[in-house]
Amino acid sequence: MFKDLIEYIAKSLVDYPERVVVHEVTGETVVIIKLKVADEDLGKIIGRQGRTLKAIRSVLYTAGVHANRKVILELIEPPDKASEK
Repeated sequence: MFKDLIEYIAKSLVDYPERVVVHEVTGETVVIIKLKVADEDLGKIIGRQGRTLKAIRSVLYTAGVHANRKVILELIEPPDKASEK
């Protein structure tokens, strides 16, 4: 359910929808969604000052409340981009 939602949103935003990868790890009360996109599309998912990513997380939070679950979205960055920070 959550995986499909994030996959739909991400593929709608990016230039390379075929490179969107979503993994879902489900626990008893927590669901972790891991999202990976093409390097070129990271900015489109994050948005200006993180607004797009924050909006996606808000949608997930609302869906999680209705399902009585806590949903966490992790954006997986490429190793070379993560080390620059």
